[in-house]
Amino acid sequence: MKRYIIFAGVNPFFGALLLLFAATVASGYWTDANWAKLELFFVTFAKTLQYSYVLGVVPAFMLGSIDDILGHVRKIDPLVRMVVVGAVGYVAGELLHGLRGPDSGVAQFILHGLSGFMPAMISSWLAHKYSEQPQAATST
Repeated sequence: MKRYIIFAGVNPFFGALLLLFAATVASGYWTDANWAKLELFFVTFAKTLQYSYVLGVVPAFMLGSIDDILGHVRKIDPLVRMVVVGAVGYVAGELLHGLRGPDSGVAQFILHGLSGFMPAMISSWLAHKYSEQPQAATST
């Protein structure tokens, strides 16, 4: 259960931050960066964070379930599990965010994919670190 709480808490936060960053880079917002633009970026992030949680909890639970399923396979190393969950997050981020709007190209493909990849990797790492209980040793 901890795994799903971690995914639901972490994924929408980092996903929203990276998606807003990708949208601002694609729009040319950072051409002449100053403190006022940075402040406006974080104010916008804070004002839209509630919607990110409303819309991002279900995809976070889906990624959490993939991580949970892979966590029960003993032969899969935690690092491999994080990479697989990150790859699924990359594809999901690209399909959900990258196909909208007039902008296209390599930069948008990478940035929108990273908006799914990074939160999935961070959540999977935190779930591995904090939610998995060590197994008791049994003697045979």
